[in-house]
Amino acid sequence: MRHGKKFNHLGRTAAHRKAMLANMACSLIEHKRINTTVAKAKALKQFIEPLITKSKTENNQTTEKGTHNRRVVFSNLRDKYAVTELFGTVAEKVGDRPGGYTRIIKLGNRLGDNADMALIELVDFNELYNAGKSTKKTTRRSRRGGSKKAETVVPVAETKTTDDSEE
Repeated sequence: MRHGKKFNHLGRTAAHRKAMLANMACSLIEHKRINTTVAKAKALKQFIEPLITKSKTENNQTTEKGTHNRRVVFSNLRDKYAVTELFGTVAEKVGDRPGGYTRIIKLGNRLGDNADMALIELVDFNELYNAGKSTKKTTRRSRRGGSKKAETVVPVAETKTTDDSEE
């Protein structure tokens, strides 16, 4: 019986699975987003989020804690470049985030074997989603008033350009 065993084995031995997740985590840290299957993306999310939490600056206030956390992360990742990148740029970006450092976006099925594909990315490194949130205003607009406002905005912009050209 498999009561309480939630870990996805991904059809691999323990050593192969651990090496695969470490390589995928290093690639995710280096490139900030990777394409993979949905099952591997979900397993990678469970693998990498505790490591990102260990890299956050409030966990590394003293050198003893910082060194210990680096060694724990290095034992999982086994890549010096990925550890320095994680404790450097990634830790700065996710410093104020309380969790949920990765995002999984489903892409559809792969042509060859019809496997469910997904894009897994680090949330704070996506400029498209983050740029829209900072500039977007949360105001209510009605359907009737939207077209009238658009018409009034256009002549004002044209008037300003004609004033600039006359000067």
